[in-house]
Amino acid sequence: QVQLAESGGGLVQAGGALRLSCAASGRTFSNRYIGWFRQTPGKERKFVAAITWSSGRTYYADLVKGRFTISRDNAKNTVYLQMSKLNPEDTAAYYCAAGTRSVYVVSEEGAYNYWGQGTQVTVSS
Repeated sequence: QVQLAESGGGLVQAGGALRLSCAASGRTFSNRYIGWFRQTPGKERKFVAAITWSSGRTYYADLVKGRFTISRDNAKNTVYLQMSKLNPEDTAAYYCAAGTRSVYVVSEEGAYNYWGQGTQVTVSS
C-alpha cells in the first residue's frame, strides 16, 4: 500500500502563487509516476500534471502549461506542484495520485492506484 498526503492548499489572490506538496509513504518503491488532478463540485476530476518517478519526465494539461511546474524530490518521496499566475478558474480541490502500471496514460484516472485526500485551492478575483 501507498499513502499520499497533500498539503499547501489555501486561499490566494488572482495572479498569486502556491506550492502544493504530495508526500508518499509505504511501498513507495513501486510507484512509477505521480499525478495531480483537480476537481470542482459537481464536475469530473481533471488531469493537471504528472511526473515519472525515475526519469522525471513531466506532463501537463494545456490549461496549466507555462503556469504550473511539477517536480519531485526522490530522497523525500515528495512531489511538488508549483502553481503561479493563478486565476479563479484554478479554484478546486487538488488531488495527488500514484501509479504503478507499466503501461499507462498519465492523464487518465484509471492509470492510478492510490489517491490522496485532497487539498483545497481557492483563488479570489
